[in-house]
Amino acid sequence: MDEELSLKQQPQSLEAEQAVLGSILIDSQCLTDVIGILRPEDFYLQQNRDLYTAIYTMFNFSQTIDPVTVLDKLRELGLYREESRDYVRQLMEITPTAANAVRYAGIVRDKAMLRALGQAAADISETVYSQVGTPSEILESAEKKIYALRKGERGDSLEPIGVILHKVFDRLAELSRSDADFPGLSTGLKDLDSKINGLNPSDLVLLAARPAMGKTTLALNLCLNVAKKYQKTVAFFSLEMSREQLAMKLMSSESFVNSQKIATGKLSEEEWSQLCMASAALSQTDIRVDDNPSITVAEMNAKCRRLDNLGLVIIDYLQLMTGSGYGRSNSGENRVTVVGEISRALKIMAKELNVPVICLSQLSRAVESRQDKRPILSDLRESGAIEQDADVVLFLYRDEYYNENTEDKNVAELLISKNRHGETGTVRLQWLPQYGLFTDREWKHAE
Repeated sequence: MDEELSLKQQPQSLEAEQAVLGSILIDSQCLTDVIGILRPEDFYLQQNRDLYTAIYTMFNFSQTIDPVTVLDKLRELGLYREESRDYVRQLMEITPTAANAVRYAGIVRDKAMLRALGQAAADISETVYSQVGTPSEILESAEKKIYALRKGERGDSLEPIGVILHKVFDRLAELSRSDADFPGLSTGLKDLDSKINGLNPSDLVLLAARPAMGKTTLALNLCLNVAKKYQKTVAFFSLEMSREQLAMKLMSSESFVNSQKIATGKLSEEEWSQLCMASAALSQTDIRVDDNPSITVAEMNAKCRRLDNLGLVIIDYLQLMTGSGYGRSNSGENRVTVVGEISRALKIMAKELNVPVICLSQLSRAVESRQDKRPILSDLRESGAIEQDADVVLFLYRDEYYNENTEDKNVAELLISKNRHGETGTVRLQWLPQYGLFTDREWKHAE
């Protein structure tokens, strides 16, 4: 009686569960489609869950799947029951055809999602009434629970290596079919892409330089390339410049109209026309700009979770951020500790959102006291933790900033000082200050 009540309370479809298992036992070819939809924990009835666990394990090891081998695997896993043989025969008898396996799997997945949503709602309700933590912390926790469901993530973060390998092979197959020379999103700079394999999901990329080197400009160049080439949403958090200033910079690089002229508004008719065309092109992209100067990582994370087609997050810049996800940092706080905490939170955010996060950073004045002013890792300001958390560390350097008579006029160096995807080294770029644009050296603007 209690079990009947439980079945009524929880969203489930035993018919769909039996139909999907029957389909697999009739024709194991349909498992290729079902495996991407269902995991063992999606099954409500324990007997069905055990049966699918055996099938799932066999699939991961490319073993032949039929009624006899599945029963043998149940014995091997210690999941065999007295009624298992009769149950397997029954499943095959009640399933007319394997043609609708994907439809059955969808029903089972939907019911599992509803059960998970109900559990999340119960957990959130319990947290609210227990009043453990601040309202901001409870809200952050609730958002994470719902976001995890939306992304199809499970509560158990311990995943069998067989499941992980299955995902790796799927990714390799996807890459082999792709025309791209690297796995990540293109930066728009060929030499940089070949060094760091593009901008990869869950990567924290640190772009650091002394003031006035062009950090924000380079970040905007990357932002625009991803937004235009991949039709992805790019979130740009600007803690220093206003939305309008950033928009003007984007218009200059897109229209090839001198940024000084745009700032003064003294434009020719042709330049006005170029700006209108650039504005129309920019309006087609999905670039979101937030210029709240006191935003925290937790707030950024919450905002980004609500974006459906997110491809890239850019933050300008690290040292302006306030610490500890919820409260504002006190003046007495150790700034090294705060920046370390922020950089760790940014890496976690990149993993959660599964998109590249580019964070800009200032460098310490130690650079100025050296004869060779090219930055090194120890110049990262206020925290060694930044170097540790970042997957890629890029330093931007322009020699003409320090030496007026340099032979490298309008040349920028991008020093790759840390790279988890390959080798370190230097990429030389062309710098077009009048348009606020960094390009490959061989690039030419068609007038």
